[in-house]
Amino acid sequence: MFGAWAAFADVKRGPVTNLPLPRYVSMKAAEGNVRRGPSLTHRIDWVFKRRGMPLQVTAEYGNWRRVQDRDGAGGWVHYALLSGVRTVLVEAEMLPVYARPDPTSPVNAHFESGVVARLGTCSLDWCRITAGGYRGWTLKSNLWGVDPSEIRE
Repeated sequence: MFGAWAAFADVKRGPVTNLPLPRYVSMKAAEGNVRRGPSLTHRIDWVFKRRGMPLQVTAEYGNWRRVQDRDGAGGWVHYALLSGVRTVLVEAEMLPVYARPDPTSPVNAHFESGVVARLGTCSLDWCRITAGGYRGWTLKSNLWGVDPSEIRE
């Protein structure tokens, strides 16, 4: 029991939300300015242009969140552009999505690399994902936007 509390105490928490850092979120907006610093006076370095794209929050400052994408590109984004809805990015070519978390079960679909899928339940090795009207299970190691040790019910 003490070990579980010790592990919980080691989790870094955001000073604004008290949520764990780093953590995953998704883009709520179709476009989001990515700034060099946490205010409107900071220069826009680029624009994220993909609704639902998974991002990792690495810092908080007021209404701003420092985020990065799969490639490590990022900066400061206003919190109103982000959603707590979890999505993942498919990293494998023609990823099989199975009916059950078992590679011998029927394949429901194949997702191309770069597909953004909604994240559901995850065990230690498998996650349930949904995209384009298809849903099923795939190996967690083929996804970006979920930690390897993360369990979701």
